[in-house]
Amino acid sequence: MLKILGRNNSSNVQKVLWCCAELGLPFEREDYGGPFGKTKEEPYLTLNPNSVVPTVIDDDLVLWESNTIIRYLAAKHGEGTLLPADLGVRAQGERWMDWQLSVINKFMPTVFMGLVRTPPEKRDNAAIAAARDGYENALAILDRYLGETAYVAGDDFSLGDIPVGIMTYRWFNLDIERKELPNLGRWHDALSLRPGHMEHVDIGLS
Repeated sequence: MLKILGRNNSSNVQKVLWCCAELGLPFEREDYGGPFGKTKEEPYLTLNPNSVVPTVIDDDLVLWESNTIIRYLAAKHGEGTLLPADLGVRAQGERWMDWQLSVINKFMPTVFMGLVRTPPEKRDNAAIAAARDGYENALAILDRYLGETAYVAGDDFSLGDIPVGIMTYRWFNLDIERKELPNLGRWHDALSLRPGHMEHVDIGLS
């Protein structure tokens, strides 16, 4: 059975959990990282030298990097469904997966860590405000795109919606000011109705 090492409130772990839900894959999860520690201990470092979560073990295969993990699982178990068969459609979705890493992750961690995991007296409010603006500007790009398509790869939900969908959940649930992004909101509402999102993503921020 697939083993997932990582705590359930990590956005990167949530990508894998949601992906498994979409694929109907059974798994075992163990708490690692954050308050649970263990990622800096030698047994874990042998599996993942980066000392972060998640790490997955699938028979003899050990994988880390969350977007790579969900690509692997979708290719193994969801060819033609979660992983679109059409290469052009697949590339459309995977582009947004990479965009999540290269663009959204410039801003989201500063806002999230600053407001959720840092006491008020220790916050860098200027840095949080600047990152909030960058976060919103980036999501405005996705909002314009979603004015022309139902999901990030076209008419159907696919692998590409998972990483960006989790970042959007955080955007809508952080205690911040937000301008209206109607297409983003419509897409987020659609994702929120999926059982995997309800079980593994819509659990609050901590």
